Amino acid sequence: MAGRNIWGLKQLYRHLPCKRRNFEAIFRRCASTSSQVHENCKVSLLKKLNAKIPEESDNVCIYRVPAKLRQVEAKAYDPSIVSIGPYHRGDQHLKEMEELKLKFFHRVFKSKQKHEVEVERVISAMEELEPKARSCYADDVKLSRDEFVEMMIIDGCFVLQLMREVSGCCSSSSLVQRWMLPTLRRDLIKLENQLPMLVLHKLFDLIDDGSQCEYSTLSLQDLALKFFKPLLQRDSNMNAAGATTKMNTLKEEIRTCHFLDLFRSSILPEIQDQDRKRQAHMIQSITELKEAGVMLKKSESDRALDVRSKGKVLTIPPLHIDDHRGTLFRNMVAFEQCHKNCKPDATAYLFFFNGLVNSANDVEILHYKGIVHHSLGSNKEAAKLVNKLCKEVDWDGEESYLHKVVCDDIDVYFKSTRAKLRARLVHYYFSNWVVGISTVAGLFALYLTLIQTGCGVAGTLMPLKEHSFWWYLSDSFSLLFSRPSTPLQDSKVSNQE
Repeated sequence: MAGRNIWGLKQLYRHLPCKRRNFEAIFRRCASTSSQVHENCKVSLLKKLNAKIPEESDNVCIYRVPAKLRQVEAKAYDPSIVSIGPYHRGDQHLKEMEELKLKFFHRVFKSKQKHEVEVERVISAMEELEPKARSCYADDVKLSRDEFVEMMIIDGCFVLQLMREVSGCCSSSSLVQRWMLPTLRRDLIKLENQLPMLVLHKLFDLIDDGSQCEYSTLSLQDLALKFFKPLLQRDSNMNAAGATTKMNTLKEEIRTCHFLDLFRSSILPEIQDQDRKRQAHMIQSITELKEAGVMLKKSESDRALDVRSKGKVLTIPPLHIDDHRGTLFRNMVAFEQCHKNCKPDATAYLFFFNGLVNSANDVEILHYKGIVHHSLGSNKEAAKLVNKLCKEVDWDGEESYLHKVVCDDIDVYFKSTRAKLRARLVHYYFSNWVVGISTVAGLFALYLTLIQTGCGVAGTLMPLKEHSFWWYLSDSFSLLFSRPSTPLQDSKVSNQE
């Protein structure tokens, strides 16, 4: 046994130098690897530091929708039937409309006597605009120059010819079926599905159909707003062209980037920069405001976001909700979230409306006042849609154009003692007709009780003239200690005897 242990010790001793050498080799290899990693990292970082990073263009105005917004309702941002621009070009479910776009392209040029000359003129103009138009897209456009120019011409001609035919500028029979038109309007207003306005302006000037209809003199902005007006279902007496002229007169220095920006600018109120202040909190719900005595009024303004207030009177333009995805407002908010030169006015309006609507009852009140109209089946669905529009949207309340409405007028009145007292009375005693009837019945019973009590007190005034009230009180207490009096019948019998 001892011999075996000695033999094991000898074997262990023989392997120790070998293991020591292995450890030393591993240590040297680790040191060498660490040094190599350091050098490789240094070279890579210096290479990146010295590389020329392309600067962001000031022309960028067409963006990919942020992932956190897309995950809430992706279909609100993706085109349904037609692709405009490079972002969704080639999508499988949009290829059927490519043939229709070519038919519109034929209609633009085939009617001209020298259509080859016209096409060459348009191509030359688009080639000059190609670098500037490409810089309008935030993401890198993976199209060659020829492909990009062809895309601008075909897509631009389709959009312009479609708007002309829908507005009645062209006498050609429409190639668009009835079910397509509402979907096309929503597709052409989406942020990722845009052509730069400078491209459309150039094409609009180059392509003259020579028609003499009443709408042929409309500018591109007027034609576009006339086409997109049904998205908000404005009243027929509201003139989109007049709204555009007013907008251009007041904001000559501001040029719209694309159709979405144009439509957004047309529904904004006239806001001065000094009127924008921080809005610390959202407005209370319609139910709470009504309980406190705030009066709702339907506005006659043709600008959907023109919310005003005066004291306890809140004036709101009518809002039509006919899309279960809220496509228009979602894309306007996405544009404001991405574009650095854009004030978050549509975002502020959505948060304002989100504060107003907390339940189906709030939608019912707004519908009764003629402010909210929807085709979503129930008020509950409309309330869900409004509350969902602000999901995953970041807004810190800075530069809110609704600061005066929320903080200076409605909030000041809502926090007054009179408004708080009225709100409590309405909430606890007049919240609905059943509670209201019970409250009135209780008050009426209390009133009758008071009358009865008053009559009883009045009946005791005559005896009090003979003796004082304290005399009656002392006499009442003396009854507790006095002997019972003789019954009345016994006294009568004794008297007879």
